[in-house]
Amino acid sequence: MQLGQRLAQVQTMSPQMQQSLAMLQAPMLDLRAMINKELQENPVLEEVPLEEIAKREETGAEGAAPENGEAQSEAAVEPPADTQVDPTKENGNEPVDDFQQELERLAELSEEWRDHFNGAQTTPIQRPTVDDEERRQFMFDSLTADITLADFLAEQSRMSDLDADEMAVAEVVIGNIDEYGYLEASVEELMQATNEDRDTVEEVLCVIRSFEPAGVGARDLRECLLLQLERKGMIDSEEYRVVDRHMDALGRRRFPEIARALGVEVDEVQDIAENIGHLEPRPGRAFLPDSEAMVVLPEVFVEWKDGDYVVSSNREEMPQVRISNDYKDMLAGARDAKDVREYIRSKIRDGKFLIKSIQQRHDTILKIAKEIVGRQREFMDEGVSELKPMTMSEVAEEVGVHETTVSRAVSGKYMKTPQGLFEMRYFFTSALKTATGQDVSNASVKQVIQDLVDNEDKSKPLSDEQIVKTLADKNLKIARRTVAKYRGELGILSSNMRKVY
Repeated sequence: MQLGQRLAQVQTMSPQMQQSLAMLQAPMLDLRAMINKELQENPVLEEVPLEEIAKREETGAEGAAPENGEAQSEAAVEPPADTQVDPTKENGNEPVDDFQQELERLAELSEEWRDHFNGAQTTPIQRPTVDDEERRQFMFDSLTADITLADFLAEQSRMSDLDADEMAVAEVVIGNIDEYGYLEASVEELMQATNEDRDTVEEVLCVIRSFEPAGVGARDLRECLLLQLERKGMIDSEEYRVVDRHMDALGRRRFPEIARALGVEVDEVQDIAENIGHLEPRPGRAFLPDSEAMVVLPEVFVEWKDGDYVVSSNREEMPQVRISNDYKDMLAGARDAKDVREYIRSKIRDGKFLIKSIQQRHDTILKIAKEIVGRQREFMDEGVSELKPMTMSEVAEEVGVHETTVSRAVSGKYMKTPQGLFEMRYFFTSALKTATGQDVSNASVKQVIQDLVDNEDKSKPLSDEQIVKTLADKNLKIARRTVAKYRGELGILSSNMRKVY
């Protein structure tokens, strides 16, 4: 074995460039939080007062730059941190790094930005009935932004008649209930963890299952639904019987099989299934972070004005920042303290780079948005059916940026269009060939499939093969497995699961 030395150049990403990339790929709400954090931590930064912004808008001025040109003027762009210049001197001769070129160079080294908006569909919570309201009121009165399901159950246990030993068991039981309200441990495991006998553990578990929300402490979906039906006084109902004895057939929507077992008509089973569907499959849902209710702010607006589509950015939701004039006084006061002066200079440098990064992010997203609108005018006019195939590489080439920059710039960013609010990534779709050789967007094909299912005879839902034939009649030739794939992505059940009797 030989030992040797090798000289090589390794490209690394500076903290400032990491910040720039993070700001580019951050959704608007996250970016706003990042800017507010910088305002708190960097003493030379200040937010432009709303009154000043309004005054500038009245006079036709744009951007967040103050009258002295400090904030977002290109002449005030700050050089990289390793450039030896005095950031307080504004002689216009400071070296200016090519931010976009650097961004593209670094983009090739980093991973593709991940799409954070792949949400799973969930069943909505059924509104409480009048009979349930009084019992459930305590739960809703107790809900706060911070309380967890475990906290809520622990509070109810303290209000119960459990003695000290039983409270210790309850603490272990609650600790083994997951965020959705299901018990993850068996009675035997709870006995071992608490050193208590079976009767004691089961008695405590029974008490906890009487807590709100109804269904909490169940070991599986069947038990969860049965607990809720018991709470409603429906232990002798057909709904209880179906859940108790025919849960598998219910899940597979085998209504004729259930009807034969119960000795009733199929349409009655349909009503029973609908009633069961009003129960809550995840009792702890109300205590989960409400990701589906997340506020989404559009980055750009597309409006029809004077015979054309106008694309504008949403800058009203973003804090506008600048370098405070007070830093000059700070430097003067620290004339004899070299370390203090150097600290202030570094903060000024950081502040200017932040301002530049915000402006660069704005410009990049706006350029990409304009290119999207230019390529998707038919979509803006007619809707999803007219969405054209479009790739990130095509837009990147036209805008003059790297493909990964487009990926970062559109991920998690939303565009308000005449057709509604869409994530910018939505407009990038692959192409499918029609029978006539024309390219169509796969999103358009998905919309056709959705429309077919929405308008089908619910008693005779379309099979995947029938959908393939219908699409072929529309000159859209795709394989059955592709239809099945798109149907799954749209959250559409198979034909036998969609059938209404």
